[in-house]
Amino acid sequence: MTKKQRALAVIERLKKEYPEAHCTLAYEDAWQLLVSVRLAAQCTDARVDKTTPLLYERYPSVSALAAADPEDVEKIVHPCGLGRSKARDIVNCMRMLHEEYDDRVPDDMDRLLALPGVGRKSANLILGDVFGKPAIVTDTHCIRLSGLIGLVDRDLKDPVKVEKELRKIVPPEEGNDLCHRFVLHGRAVCIARRPQCDACVLKDVCRYAGSVS
Repeated sequence: MTKKQRALAVIERLKKEYPEAHCTLAYEDAWQLLVSVRLAAQCTDARVDKTTPLLYERYPSVSALAAADPEDVEKIVHPCGLGRSKARDIVNCMRMLHEEYDDRVPDDMDRLLALPGVGRKSANLILGDVFGKPAIVTDTHCIRLSGLIGLVDRDLKDPVKVEKELRKIVPPEEGNDLCHRFVLHGRAVCIARRPQCDACVLKDVCRYAGSVS
């Protein structure tokens, strides 16, 4: 089985297992997703979703956050960890959106990457979820599962390189949803350090499951 054949099989199996593929972070507008993704670094989505309502109660818009004092923002987002750097990035990002993009989030990879605190993972998430463009979000679940299943070499851990390899074998229109399903499957079945291979719908097409069976 080639990597592309394996990828297509994985896509179809996970579609049936998880019909609803969506971002697990709560947001209403594109700028809020930018904020949530920055807060989610080294933090759980659940904690982020408890924190952002408090942030938006005080700063309900791009312009409000753009005018905020980073130290005041830090006090609110502190439970998410790395509060100082996250608060600084969020405020600077909102200032750039306010000053250069009329409070709108751009739909272009290069312009997204130019925003403070935005990396390829965040940019891909915005492009895929908000704008419906082809995207591969190489978060920890995507990287780990892709390596275990055999879609990429198992020792490949660099997010940019994993994204590049997945784009070769995953149909463009499937990439974003597949990455969301990797998150769901990684939490429910292919759990880090204790994957439940016997209960996995991918066990007959997964390189790791085949090696331990």
